[in-house]
Amino acid sequence: MSQARFGKKVTVPALAVLAGVLLGGCAQRDSIVVGAIPDDYRTNHPIVIGEKEQVVDIPVGIGDRGMTQIQRVALKGFLADYDRTAAPLVNIFVPVGTPNSLAATEVGRDFVRFASARGVPAGRIVVSSYQPPVVNIAAPIRVSYLQMRAYTTPCGQWPEDLADTTANKHYANFGCAYQNNLAAQVANPADLLGPRQPTEIDAQRRETVIDGYRRAPFFTPAPRREVEY
Repeated sequence: MSQARFGKKVTVPALAVLAGVLLGGCAQRDSIVVGAIPDDYRTNHPIVIGEKEQVVDIPVGIGDRGMTQIQRVALKGFLADYDRTAAPLVNIFVPVGTPNSLAATEVGRDFVRFASARGVPAGRIVVSSYQPPVVNIAAPIRVSYLQMRAYTTPCGQWPEDLADTTANKHYANFGCAYQNNLAAQVANPADLLGPRQPTEIDAQRRETVIDGYRRAPFFTPAPRREVEY
C-alpha cells in the first residue's frame, strides 16, 4: 500500500514537468519562426518615386489636313500633367512610309504649335520620325515625355501555388493592386517623402473668426422642465 502511494507521488510531478518542457519548447519555437517571417505587402511591393515615360498614341487619318478636334482634346489631356517648371523634353514621333505619312507630317506641325501654346518651351519639343512595323496601314503619332511619378512593381506575379500556405505568409501578389492604386492617386509624389511645410497664417481671416467668436452670445441651457407624476 505504501509503495503504491509512493509511486503516485513520483509519477504526477514527473508528468507535470514533462508537459511543461514540451509546452515551453513549442512556445519558444513558434516565437522564433513566426517572428522571423517577413510578411508585409509594403515590403513586398514598395512604392518608389522616379521618372516614368508618359506615352500617348494619337491616330491620324489619311485625309487629315491638320489637327482635328479629337486630336486636340487628346493632346490637351495628355499635356495637362506636364511639369512646366521641370520642362522635360516632349518627343513627337511622326510615322514615315505609311499611307498617312503626309497627313501625319502636317498634323505633327500643329502638335508642335499646340504644345508651345500649352506652355511647353519651344526648345524642349523634339520632332522625330519612326518606321512602324506595318507600313500598309495608317500609323499614329506618338507623343511622350518623362515625368516624376510614384509607382510600384507590376502586378500579376504568381511564382508559387496559391494553395501553398505552409509558410504562413501572404501570397506574392497580395497588396500589389492596393499599392498601385495608392501610387496612382498621389497627385504630388513628394508627399510620400515627407509632410509639406505649413502655409502662412491668414491674419485677416484669423481676426474675423476671433471677432465673431467674441461677439457670439454665450450658450444658455434650456430651462429644466418639471414632470409631474
